[in-house]
Amino acid sequence: MDDFEAPRDEAGTSRDETSRQAPSSSDSTESEQSPSSTESDANSDVQSIEDMLLEFDQQEGLIRDRSLLDPNHIVEEDRIVGRDEQLQEVTKMLRVALGDNRPPNLFLYGPSGTGKSLITKAVCKNISAICDTRDIRFGTIEVNCQDLDTLGVAVYELASRAADEADVEVEVPKHGVATKEKWDELYRIVNENFDSAVFVLDELDMLVGRRDKQEPAFSRLLYQLSRAGANNELTAHVSVVAISNDTKMMESVGSRALSSFTPEDVHFDDYDANQLQSILRRRQDAFYEDVLDEDVIPLAAAFAAQTHGDARKAIDLMRVAGELAEREGDGGVGEAHVREAQDKVEKNRVLEVVRGISTQKKLCLYATAAVAAETNDESARSTTGYRVYQFLTDVIDADQYHQETYVNKMKEMTTYSLVDFERRSHGPSSGMFLEFQFGERPETILETLREDSRIDMVSADEVKSVVKAQIRNET
Repeated sequence: MDDFEAPRDEAGTSRDETSRQAPSSSDSTESEQSPSSTESDANSDVQSIEDMLLEFDQQEGLIRDRSLLDPNHIVEEDRIVGRDEQLQEVTKMLRVALGDNRPPNLFLYGPSGTGKSLITKAVCKNISAICDTRDIRFGTIEVNCQDLDTLGVAVYELASRAADEADVEVEVPKHGVATKEKWDELYRIVNENFDSAVFVLDELDMLVGRRDKQEPAFSRLLYQLSRAGANNELTAHVSVVAISNDTKMMESVGSRALSSFTPEDVHFDDYDANQLQSILRRRQDAFYEDVLDEDVIPLAAAFAAQTHGDARKAIDLMRVAGELAEREGDGGVGEAHVREAQDKVEKNRVLEVVRGISTQKKLCLYATAAVAAETNDESARSTTGYRVYQFLTDVIDADQYHQETYVNKMKEMTTYSLVDFERRSHGPSSGMFLEFQFGERPETILETLREDSRIDMVSADEVKSVVKAQIRNET
């Protein structure tokens, strides 16, 4: 290590230089035999990485099967709770693949964490197992569209997932070729390796694509996939399952795509607290016996029920609470661990959402959350939120949207399950306005958004004063 420099003592002399100076005979004997007692004591307190790993490995853990605490894990049918009607609908419509026929296209919609992806995966897994016994080559080609920014990227991802499912290689590069070549490669892989296939497009509404296009990328994707069979580009029987949190997504699908896609709709509503408790109780064997305090499952279910009945959040809370208890060396998982996990999961989810949105959307969201944080029911009028937004943009010298655009940007946030809204009127003199309700604590959203340096430029106390003044002016 050429750049290594020996540590220096308080006088600025390196230890190597000190050792070359002539010490007294008594000092010499002592220094040659052993390091100083202070150094020795310090070194004895430092635990090596290997020792720490082995020590943790020898501890009795609290979690027995971590896969059951993964919301994306495909569980057995008896662990699927509160979705009997939707499970039957999806099963009945996709089961025609067992006869080597083309299943209908489906549109599954409803809030996040309500079982849409879980049921689709479970049904397809069972179809695949039965098809194997009948010598029918069935494939499930699934992509999550949240991080796919263009149609070309989405098509390549589908080709890549199809290749993985068939255990073959994609023969076109990801970049540097036209989207048409990627489509041809996808068709080739599917035609050569499957008799029947289901394309599962999760969070499809997030695939917007370039803003200069007249229709969103998800509309063009649906059109191509649903027309491929009619144009003999796909010889395999192909069904498309579109999954979205946005109940109005189909309104943005172009007329050509809509006429060829023509899906069967399946609606998923929120889980209530009792259903969430049932879901968690069917996964509590993820932990060793007598590890969970009796308050853990009801509390985790109650927290998740507050945010649109999200089963993913409930399961995440159980997992994080268990991991926190393990790291702290506790003998069980209690209420305190769930409350600590709630704070952590909430912040992580908000951070995941706000990390990818524009500064302007962050300003809209911050202004609205600042109002909600000061109201008793954690709601915010659009009119009040807009005035706070105007204050924020003035302070940081940012472009300022008109009120209609501000409202539309806030409406877009509903697709992330951060906010919901209702149209309200507080009497003839107040006029009509939208009232935004937050799925997470507004304080958590504010705290997370302040990690953006531009927003952090604005004094939180000053924002609070402006908000209180605007709320007083509401009436």
